[in-house]
Amino acid sequence: MGLIKIFSGEEILAVTLKEKLEEADLTVVIRNNNQANVLPSIATPKAVELFIQEVDFGKAHPIIEAFRLSL
Repeated sequence: MGLIKIFSGEEILAVTLKEKLEEADLTVVIRNNNQANVLPSIATPKAVELFIQEVDFGKAHPIIEAFRLSL
């Protein structure tokens, strides 16, 4: 089984969702492609992405939906 992307967006929202999923004992991988430290003249932050194991999606889905509806 592989990883599936469950979120792509602002870092503050990604961290909040990650914490909620980790409270349910789910492992979350976060990928931040922001190159601001490499190229400080570019001020366009990229979306942060969250991934979980495919087999954990059933357990994560209600948490993701509740988070999405709370926005």
